[in-house]
This record gives sequence, C-alpha cells and structure tokens, in this order.
Amino acid sequence: MIIRSYEINKNLQNFLKYNFYLLYGENIGLKKDIKNIIQKTDNKTNVEFISLYESEIIENEENFYNFIFSGSLFSSKKIITIFEASDKMLKRLTDVCEKNPENIVVIVISGILEKKSKIRSFFEKNKDAACIACYPDSEKDLEIIAKNEFKKHEINLSREAINLLIEKSNSDRQNLKNEIEKIISYSVNRKTLELDEIKTLINFTGDHKSDVLINECLCGNTSQYKKIISEIYINSTNQILFLRILANKIQRLLKIKEQESGSYSLENFINNLKPPIFWKEKPVIKKQLTIWNLGELKKIKNKINNTELLCKKNPNVSNAIFLNFFLEICKKANNYS
Repeated sequence: MIIRSYEINKNLQNFLKYNFYLLYGENIGLKKDIKNIIQKTDNKTNVEFISLYESEIIENEENFYNFIFSGSLFSSKKIITIFEASDKMLKRLTDVCEKNPENIVVIVISGILEKKSKIRSFFEKNKDAACIACYPDSEKDLEIIAKNEFKKHEINLSREAINLLIEKSNSDRQNLKNEIEKIISYSVNRKTLELDEIKTLINFTGDHKSDVLINECLCGNTSQYKKIISEIYINSTNQILFLRILANKIQRLLKIKEQESGSYSLENFINNLKPPIFWKEKPVIKKQLTIWNLGELKKIKNKINNTELLCKKNPNVSNAIFLNFFLEICKKANNYS
C-alpha cells in the first residue's frame, strides 16, 4: 500500500494499523522520524526493539526467523528494524508477511529503490503493508520544522538565520535538526540570537560550503577542489554528510540524464527541464552533464554506499577513505572534461 509521507500525521491511527513498513529514499531524517512514530507505543505495552542489517540476516537466516517467530520472556511486542535492505530480502520478507506473526512489527529501511525494485513492488501492492517514499525535503518543509522547534523553545531567529540553516541542511531534516540542537544547547535562557552567532555555531564558512566543494569535484576542477578540501580538512570533515550530499547530486544528474533527448541541444534541454533549474546552477549542471554519462553516474552511486560503509567500519582511517574516493572522482572528471 503506497502512503505519502505528508499523509501520516493526518491519519496517524490508520497509519499505525500496519505491521510491515518499507521506508525508502534519500531522506535519512524523514526515515528516522517515521521510524520513531512507528516505534512510539502505549506506555502500557512492553516492547522489545531489535535492529538488524541485511548482511547479518543473509549470514544467519535462522537467527532472523528466531527473532520473528520465537516469543519473548520480557516483552509482549517486538519491533524489528532492518537496515540497508535490498531485493535480496524479498523471499524472507514474503515468508514473514504471509505468516503474519502476532505482536510483531517489521520496519524495512532502504536507500533509493527504482520502480523495477522487487521489494518496493511487493510493499506497494500488499494491502497489509505500508510503503513510504522518503524524498528530499522541500525548503517549505524545512522552514516549518525549524520554526516549530524554535517556537517550542521560545527562541527568536531572523528569517535570514533560518534560511541559512535550511541552506546548510542540504535538503535533509536530520542535518537541520542537528544544527537546531546546537543552537538550543547554546541559547540556554537567551531568547534571541544574532546571525553571526548562528554562523559560528554551524561552522558556516561562507566561501567554501559543502555543495561548492562537491560541484568542483564533479566538474573536475582539481586545483580548486584541493584548495577547498585543505581548508575543510583542518577542522576534520563530516564524511557521511558529504557522501549524502554527493548522493543527492548524483541522483539529480541521473534523473536529468534519463530525460535527455538528442532532439534538443543541451542548452535548450536544460532550459526546458521540469522542475526548472535555478539560473545560477545551469552552467555547473551543463558541465557535469557533458562530463558524466549515465553508466559512470550509476557507478558512482553504487560506490557511495560502499564508501559510507567503509568509513563507518574503519573510523581510524575514514578520512583517508573519504578523501581518496572524492579525489578519484575529481581526477576522472578532469580526464573526461
């Protein structure tokens, strides 16, 4: 059953009637918010929370089925969250859904899933399961989140400060909430904060923001890329944030490439895109579309997930993994351009 994310709070009781959920897409923060909504239960209900990754389930399938079908000595309900799920999980999830065990809720979390994805199709067509696409937040969505949080804590920020927070979030509410938490912690009993204070709190450099760095990388501007990365590296980089910004940009280029037609010049094609591209971005997008073909973009998309996993598993050398990956992309773009 397809459910739009904006419909959830309008009819929460109806949404919570399901026992099986698929949350997929780019928006990490939205997936986290929806997962938290599902996990909130009546205080009278004793719940056991279990988190598993697809790789763990594949390695030990028997253990997975034991979690699902064996009772619990300490709780009356289990909520099992499966991370990084793909079509490899389809048969196992089909088995569980068909048997529909009592007092079990399964939340499946995936990245971007194409229309031909089998697991996505299964959840969309199953009337006893909920399938929610988690697309990037719009500026309006993020503005509402920011204003509600600051109103709750009685903190006054200028429109310019809120716009700055939204820009820094890169269309992801989790990034935005992380910055809001910093501001709330900093404000203590102060009710009004100045723009310069906000810039300091969120490490806003002005000249070299993350999106600029990644655009230089995808355009193959090696010298400019190295200059920016050296400045960011001094304060250590948030590798996961940068990888997700890159993922958003690659996904956008993929969508544009898939619409591309030989009947128009690239200039006219970009000018006629829906939704339209902001005029300042057009030269950068045009260059990136000229450099990267569909196949290479798909390769980068696959490598992003692998790189994020490597960074998480190897925190001691995560900066080296991250920097090598981005430098490889930049050099390849430079060779193509």
